[in-house]
Amino acid sequence: QVQLVESGGGLVQAGGSLRLSCAASGRTLSGYTMAWFRRAPGKEHEFLAGISWTGSSTRYSDSVKGRFTISRDSAKNTVYLQMNSLKPEDTAVYYCAVDPLSGLRVSIPTTNYDYWGQGTQVTVSS
Repeated sequence: QVQLVESGGGLVQAGGSLRLSCAASGRTLSGYTMAWFRRAPGKEHEFLAGISWTGSSTRYSDSVKGRFTISRDSAKNTVYLQMNSLKPEDTAVYYCAVDPLSGLRVSIPTTNYDYWGQGTQVTVSS
């Protein structure tokens, strides 16, 4: 079993930055892909960025490419999401998730992710 706890959300003005963290516990995440999703009110979960367990493969959605950067510290069992140039439309609850089966690939469907954190709210004011 894997427990995930996100932190780092908050209120920021448009153009600002935030860094989200997701700390995992329960077992080592070696071999697991980790990703960030978000869910805005009335919308489905949206894949944002993912990173393979080696860190050699990353994948971003078009909506955040060039603005967000995903990274992981395997020694700390933690994944990060650096968010720059934030826009009001980035307002959502942000979740980290773990895919235990994709290996070196980064998958997008939420159904591939077995473990989810509780989410952290990000609000971007205009």
